[in-house]
This record gives sequence, C-alpha cells and structure tokens, in this order.
Amino acid sequence: MKKKICVIGAGRWGKNHIRTLNEMGNLGGIVESNNTILAQSLEKYKGVKGYTRLEDSLEDEYDGYVIATPAETHFPIGKIILEAKKNVLIEKPIALSGEEAKKLLVLSEKNDCKLMVGHLLLFHPAIIRLKQLISSGKIGKLLYLYSTRLNFGTVRTREDVCFSFAPHDISILNYLIDELPIDIEAVGSCLLQKNIPDIVIANFTYQSKTKAHVFVSWLHPFKEQRIIAIGDKGMLCFDGSGRDNNIYYYDKIIQWNNGSPIKCDEGMSVIEYDESQPLKNELEYFIRSIDNKELRIADGKSGLEVIEILENITNKINYNMIKEV
Repeated sequence: MKKKICVIGAGRWGKNHIRTLNEMGNLGGIVESNNTILAQSLEKYKGVKGYTRLEDSLEDEYDGYVIATPAETHFPIGKIILEAKKNVLIEKPIALSGEEAKKLLVLSEKNDCKLMVGHLLLFHPAIIRLKQLISSGKIGKLLYLYSTRLNFGTVRTREDVCFSFAPHDISILNYLIDELPIDIEAVGSCLLQKNIPDIVIANFTYQSKTKAHVFVSWLHPFKEQRIIAIGDKGMLCFDGSGRDNNIYYYDKIIQWNNGSPIKCDEGMSVIEYDESQPLKNELEYFIRSIDNKELRIADGKSGLEVIEILENITNKINYNMIKEV
C-alpha cells in the first residue's frame, strides 16, 4: 500500500510538493490556514483531506509530513510533528538557528522518526553527476569550487539572503567536497533593511586545502545559478539558469615549463546526465526511507551542519559591519 504524506503549506513552494506527491499517488492531506487556498487545493485534488489546523491532521494516520511554510515556522511546526512521532521532511532551512536545529535532531532520534531537510539540489541529476565526475578524477585534484545564486528575488524581512538562498549552495559544497570548512570569511551588504544583508559573499577553506566561495543576492537584475569546479586536470561548469542546463567539461590546465606557467586549452565538451525531476527524486527518497530506515542524504545532521555554517557566516558579516562603523 502506498505511503500517504500530508503537506503543510499550500503556498508558492508547497503547491509543488502537493502536485508532485499527487502525481506519485502519495498525497494524503493538506494543511493550510488560508481557507481560500485550501478550498482551491481540495477542488483540484479530489479525495485529499484538508485541514486548517495542524493538530487536526495528527488525529489521522499519515506516514509522513512535508513542511513547506515560511522559514520562521519550521522549528515550531517540526517540533509538534516529531513530538507526535511522525516522519517529516522540512523545507530548507531546517530552522533559523543551530539551537533549534539541534532540538529537532534530538527529538527525531528520541522518537525514532525520519527527519529530512529539503536540500533539493542534492537530488538534482546534474549535481549528482558533478559528484561522480569529481570523485572519478575527471578534473584531477579538486582545487576550487564556487557557487552563485543571484536573482531579483523575494526579499524577506525575517531572514537574510544567506539563510534564504545559501542553504542550497552550502549543502552542495558539503556534498561535493565531502568535508566541512575549517575556516570561513564573509562580507555582506544591507541595502534595503537594517541588519538584513541583501548580498553576501562567503569564502571557505577545507582541510584538504580546497577553496570555495558562495555569492548570493536577491538584488540582481537577472537569474544566475552556476557551479564551477576547478581541478588540476580540467574544469566543470553547471549553469542551472541557462536554457539547456548543460554540464560543460573544459579541458583547460596550466602547465609549467622552467618555472613559467603555460596555458593549455583543448576545448570544451558537453557531459550528458539523466534529466529526472529533482523534487520527485527527493520525495521518493524520503518515502523510501520511511520503510528501509536509510537516510544518508539531506538528513537532520546535514541540515544542522548547514545551519551552523550559515550562523558562522552571519557572525562574520556582523563582525565586519561593526568594524566598518
């Protein structure tokens, strides 16, 4: 019998979870406080139960929950669900502080529940292919990674651009490098609101000597989502905002001759990869984990690690701002 999942929040991103779960045959319920939005959802998805209160949904038997509500509500809602001993996938970020994330992780372990985080791009076939290429030595020793996530996006008033955009990028860096940073430097600019950075650049150093940086902004004239990997035997690029969303391999290296650097450019080629839907992949993984108790990707621990890195970035930004004043 198919697992039944209840989605909390039928807004901008929640409706994607609802649609995908319905297509998979796993949508069981919808919790939405807005009566109009709830009614529209129930009209569209026949046979699905609807609730305006989370507590009412807990009286019914669901195999798991998806939380797709504003970030500031992730902790209190997640806490209620885990205390009810229910499996849950919480959209990124898992919480707005490391303390809250730790409490959710402890609750999930105490009640033997699955706790997964919506680090969607870890289920994107292009990111998975990048991981395979780097691990196989396609570009040799990994020297440098950088990720940009720029857009004229939704400006938040309760979270900065780093907490809003960068969880994706940090989770990708942790996944591709398979290490946590040992040193972080960061700067940010508050252009629209006091103490809420709209633009952030963070630099990371790892034990393996790999370097990385993340650049995020919701004040950008166009959408740009790009990941670049630089190795000593080649380079890779995935442009998630392009028309074709290709992975490109650049056969470009620097060789040395008698102490002089020489550019070697053998051109560029396209790397093929599967074109499956990341959200469907993520939800299928969550549902499979309910039975097989296997949850290694985007689990609660990795969600906590991302939050701790975000807090580190925020602390560095605040320190630099104080110095500037």
